[in-house]
Amino acid sequence: MSPAELVAELAEAYREHADAEAAEAMSAYMRGQFPFIGIQAKQRRAIDRAVTAKAPSRPTHHYLVKVARDCWGRREREYQYFAVDYLRRHHRRLDPPFLEISRELVVTKSWWDTVDALAGGVIGPFVRAHGMVEAMDSWVTADNLWVVRTALLFQLAAKEDTDVERLFTYCLQRANDGDIFIRKAIGWALRQHARTDPYAVKRFVAAHADTLSPLSIREAMKHLTGEA
Repeated sequence: MSPAELVAELAEAYREHADAEAAEAMSAYMRGQFPFIGIQAKQRRAIDRAVTAKAPSRPTHHYLVKVARDCWGRREREYQYFAVDYLRRHHRRLDPPFLEISRELVVTKSWWDTVDALAGGVIGPFVRAHGMVEAMDSWVTADNLWVVRTALLFQLAAKEDTDVERLFTYCLQRANDGDIFIRKAIGWALRQHARTDPYAVKRFVAAHADTLSPLSIREAMKHLTGEA
């Protein structure tokens, strides 16, 4: 099954399960930015599994990229969700040129749903696996807010492998940014690291309380109690 055949079969399966009423509600939830087919996540993933069972079990880098670009070129949001899930599942098979391709995906049809999933589930594991973490240093200073948000969130799943100095540096670099998506991303990144090292996050927030926005601090300190 070629990449084009995979996405074509996916499209046929999606059409069979289209729900106009659900699609309208899902689009409204995303502020009308994207049309939907109307397939709920659980059902969509079941469809995805059935279709990809016919695809190569070890897709190449080029296969993955072609599938992702095909999905990104389609109107309905479910296709982009499929692409993100597919890339996440096979991120170890991506080659270094994917870095620029991933940025292309981040800045195209951008919203928090795909950007956050790409950041934590695809781009983060990819750059760590390829020793390309330094690339995020330029992303965090970019003019595009979604590229910046990706850099802030790329370590969401890193746990004990988190580059803490880089995380804290990025948070301070963007601390004065007035965009809510950036301020919330700072708080989320800190809150996530607090699951691994709550003491470090509390100390960081306390030391930079005059620099971090109140929103970032509130988000960072959720679920933290009396650790010092």
